[in-house]
Order: sequence, then structure tokens, then C-alpha cells
Amino acid sequence: MGRAVTDARLLAGALSDPGSVVGLDADGWTALLAVARAEQLIGTLALRLDGLPMPDAAKAILVDARAAAEQGRRAALWEAEMARRALAAVDCPVVLLKGTAFVAAGLSAGQGRSIGDLDILVPHASIDAVEAALLAAGWEWVKPDPYDDAYYRRWMHELPPLIHRERDRMIDVHHTILPLTARITPDAAALIAGSVALGNGLRTLSPNGMLIHAAAHLLADGDLAGGLRNLWDIRCLIDEFGTDGLKVEASRHGLSRAVARSLRLVDILFGDGTPAGIDRLYIRRITARDGWGRPTRPATRLAFYVRSHWLRMPPTMLARHLWTKWRKA
Repeated sequence: MGRAVTDARLLAGALSDPGSVVGLDADGWTALLAVARAEQLIGTLALRLDGLPMPDAAKAILVDARAAAEQGRRAALWEAEMARRALAAVDCPVVLLKGTAFVAAGLSAGQGRSIGDLDILVPHASIDAVEAALLAAGWEWVKPDPYDDAYYRRWMHELPPLIHRERDRMIDVHHTILPLTARITPDAAALIAGSVALGNGLRTLSPNGMLIHAAAHLLADGDLAGGLRNLWDIRCLIDEFGTDGLKVEASRHGLSRAVARSLRLVDILFGDGTPAGIDRLYIRRITARDGWGRPTRPATRLAFYVRSHWLRMPPTMLARHLWTKWRKA
């Protein structure tokens, strides 16, 4: 059987229906593995395909991917524990976000997931105390430039990124889930209030909170880079928890459209949905990979890059920011 699909939908199909890989030819396996690696989903794919017949070369790659994902899981949990210890004396909830939250809570979305930085959410009122505690525990600024520092502190939804001087691991400390300049203003206090305690003193967002954050991160704050991984997160969360109460909570945070679109995109890529209207453009962007995992459709990518900046800032602020960054470059 040949490789009929020529973009990242090949990977989406393999994730949702692992049996679809049986019979792939050499080019098909090359494309599947290359796209999975490029989309940071190769660990997830390895777990989904475990036990299926496949070429020995593909099996060896996926065995390595499973081992790397397990190592990444342990590293992420250890980094969360280091943050917990550093922040133990700060009287505030510390909410894990994204991949670390999924593995810490033992969720299906964390199985094989690639995890980069540690992302946490804390109350805005505690941000100074959290910052001081992390600096005292060995984290340092990644962006020492005064303009970048001031930009993050005044306009962004997080502190400037920090990296630990010994472990070389980054932490992103959020006080809300979208930039302060964005047109949408989620209720971060409500997200924290609805969070769920873990056994170690850390917390995760509620299931609906996780879905809302994933949709916000995908559709209201970026250019859809990593969109396939985000949509797989959403698919796993829906399968595990359902969507009861999601519509009401999404409305509370001003994210009804983003959540509704994310559900449609999940159905299109991992279910039986058919793209219609502007959803076709989102699918075109999310699946823009060739058979070697390289990015394709540069015009579509550029359009979503411009869109991401437009969502983040009013036009005058955006022009001033881009001009400043250009001059500094």
C-alpha cells in the first residue's frame, strides 16, 4: 500500500486509527516518522503503534522514541518538584500547565508527550514573591535585554522566561493565559479557583480549564505552530473527561469561538468531520508538512504568523513593537 496522504494528515490518521499504518510502504513510513518527529508527536505515536507489525527500522526508531518520552516524563516531574520546593514558602497556589500537568495528573494526554519548558500559573498578586523565590533557588533570566524585560512585565501574560543555572531547564511563570494586550481577557482568578489539587501540593487546571487553555494557546495566541500536538491534547482530554459544562465556562473566559473551532478541528483531523469555510485554512496550516517533515505552504504560514501578532496587539502597539525589534536587530 502506498502513501496517499502527502501532508501531516498522515500522522493524524495514524494517531486516531493506529491500524491505518499496516501496509505502509517505505516512503509512507519515512513520511510518518519524519512528520511525527517534526510535530513533536513521535513519542505519542510510538505508544499508539506499540505491538503493531512494522518494519524493523521503524520499530527501532519508535522504541527509542518511547524511551526518550519516558525520560522526558521523569525530567518534567522532577522539574515540577524542584519548583514546588522553591515556592513552598510562598503562600499561593501553583498550577501546572500543559504537558507537565498532563503527566503529573496521569492523564492520557501525557502518554508519550514531548515536554519542553515547565509552565506554571500563579495569582498575579503573588508574581513578585514567586519571582524572588525562583531567583533565590537558582533560576536566572534568559532575556536580560531591558526592552524585552519591560515588554514582558508590562504587556505579557507571564514573566520573562527563566532558566536554572545548574539543570539548564526553563520555567515560564504565567499569571494569566493570554497576553494582557490581547482582545480576549480570560478570568485567570477563576481558572486558579477551579484548579484541582495533586497529592504533592501542586495543582492542575480543571478538565474544562485544560481544554480552554489548550484552545486559547492554539487559536488565540499563536501562529498554530505545534497545532497538531495541541489538537491531540484536546482530543485526549475530550475522550477522558467529555465536554460537560465546557460551553458555559468557555463563554465566561471570552473563548467560546476558540473552543468551538478547536472541537471542530479535532473532529476534522481525528474523526469524521468535513472542513468547511475558514476551517479549511486552519487545517491547511496545521497539516503543512511534506514527506520529509519539512514545513510547506509558506504563504499560509506567513498569514497565520501575521494573524498571531494581530491578535496579540492593537495595530499601533504592534507597529511600535516591530519597529523597536527591527532596530535592535
